[in-house]
Amino acid sequence: MTFARKKIAAFAAVAVAAALVLSGCADTGSGSGGSTEGEGGGSDNLSITFLPKNLGNPYFDTSSKGGKAAVEEFGGTFAEVGPAEATPDAQVSYINTATQQAVGALVVSANDPKAICDALNEARDAGVKVVTFDSDTNPECRDLFINQADSEGIAKVQVDLIADQIGGAGEVAILSASANATNQNAWIDLMKEYVASEYPDITIVETVYGDDDDQTSFDKTAALLQSHPNLKGIISPTTVGIAAAARYVSTSDFKGKVAITGLGTPNQMREYVEDGTVTAFALWNPADLGYLAAFAAKALIEGEITGAEGDTFTAGDLGEYTVGADGVVLLGDPFEFNADNIGEFDF
Repeated sequence: MTFARKKIAAFAAVAVAAALVLSGCADTGSGSGGSTEGEGGGSDNLSITFLPKNLGNPYFDTSSKGGKAAVEEFGGTFAEVGPAEATPDAQVSYINTATQQAVGALVVSANDPKAICDALNEARDAGVKVVTFDSDTNPECRDLFINQADSEGIAKVQVDLIADQIGGAGEVAILSASANATNQNAWIDLMKEYVASEYPDITIVETVYGDDDDQTSFDKTAALLQSHPNLKGIISPTTVGIAAAARYVSTSDFKGKVAITGLGTPNQMREYVEDGTVTAFALWNPADLGYLAAFAAKALIEGEITGAEGDTFTAGDLGEYTVGADGVVLLGDPFEFNADNIGEFDF
């Protein structure tokens, strides 16, 4: 599998150490929503539907490619559905439809930790396995969460990158996705804690939300720079936001004066790294994230795992994974992209 081999070959070279898995209280497949029987039940029902936060998002386009490759590899049926905008309850109708279609599993990146819980548990009561990836729901609403990287590691790498680029001092702002995004909010809270403990001369002056929309994120960047004339840097822990911020800065008088970093994909960020707007940013391979999530869904459907701590399964070319505490499977460490290595990647 191309995505996985590329990750193994290149990501192993440089990695940022991560320490702890995102904590929470997980359902292990028993109790409400944990039925293995019902309309969607059956160990041979390898129809897997991916439901990203929104369609047309390059990050989720890439994760879905990885998911599709995995499903094709093990002979299942792949589908992708989703809303045009990443609003809290926009995913509910798609979950309900997938339940009615009796799919084997739903693989969901949640726009909101609570808004889709009832719909997900109705799906689980009907025998549909639920795997969240990228952004979790409340743990009682899913069987597994595929965590792209440890939350503390993700927060730390972004703060360290901006600190290095601004000399460890100055005003910094955060350009996030939606205000309800579980993963974004967890990372931001940890970033603030890390700044307070390790970088006393850095001040996070404001957090704004671009709703994972390019134009909104572009406009929010402009507003930040107008509102904070002494701003030294912007951290955007979302691929849409960092690209929009870099695009704005690259054609403005702020180029070379305001640092931009966060989480982005190489293909989105390549031109901004090459023209000097962005020095370095971080991410994991979203194709591997989708690939792993699809194999986890397969393992749940076939009864190889239940989501209990210590369960193990093989995820194709990525190898063996173990379910950790609270029903979490960790993909790996975040990775730093810069001018020296960005040419090695294509996603």
